[in-house]
Amino acid sequence: MGLADWFRHFCDNIQVQDGGTISIRYKAITKRLNTDFWDTTSDVSHSLYVGSYGRNTAIQGFSDLDMLFELPASLYYKYDAYTGNGQSSLLQVVRSSMQKTYSTSSIGADGQVVEVSFKDGITFQVVPVFSNTTGSFTFPDTNSGGKWRTTNPKSEILAIRTRNNECNGNLVRLCRMMRAWKRKWNVPIGGLLIDTLAYQFIQEWDHRTDSFFYYDFMCRDFFSYLMNQDLEQVFWKAPGSGQWVYASKGQFQYKAKLCYNLAEEAIAHELAEPKREWSAKQKWREIFGTSFPD
Repeated sequence: MGLADWFRHFCDNIQVQDGGTISIRYKAITKRLNTDFWDTTSDVSHSLYVGSYGRNTAIQGFSDLDMLFELPASLYYKYDAYTGNGQSSLLQVVRSSMQKTYSTSSIGADGQVVEVSFKDGITFQVVPVFSNTTGSFTFPDTNSGGKWRTTNPKSEILAIRTRNNECNGNLVRLCRMMRAWKRKWNVPIGGLLIDTLAYQFIQEWDHRTDSFFYYDFMCRDFFSYLMNQDLEQVFWKAPGSGQWVYASKGQFQYKAKLCYNLAEEAIAHELAEPKREWSAKQKWREIFGTSFPD
């Protein structure tokens, strides 16, 4: 098994395997909310996968599934007219609806989402939203007395999908591999920032349309890209939406540098004569964990 097969198997290993269970729960939540707020039993209308799962960059073992549910505009005007934190009242109404389906599950309404926690470790975070003519959504934020905020996840999903198609599927796989690195090394970097930086990096990468055979170089070069990000920078602009994606100053660059060096060692083992395959794979496993084939 050569280098391309190593990375192909690695990408297969970290791909989400729970799609069937996730879909069943997603449809059950959607049907419940549609029944109560739209007078329909549709299990697909008015809802949208967002977050890493919506962008198709989540990996097996992820814990939070983000979804939006669009409510009728009349409810916005009703709760916006409240004199005290109508946003909190709106979340409680959505929570009460979901409890009809998940009466024995742990359901909480906090901040901006209604959460349903399942025993397998996956938590659905449901954000009630109102659709805007621009394609964005308005959602409630109960903090600091309550306010309305906007988000535009559709544009982020489209931007990632478009560039991924232009790059032979390499963008999504890079995002997923870096989530495995984040998990292995406990890197203080959010999923949207991983996707944002990978999106920026791959646009200029020389082998962006090439095969798995170049994935050792892709990982090494992306670590180089990460470690050379400005240590003083605190936000980047997300693809599509342009929303600010925050990170603490200089928090991920150091671990990226350590793994850049490990990737260099792995590549040196690959290029040696004779090739030191076992040693190379151990270096990649040191970077990505046991999902990388041994």
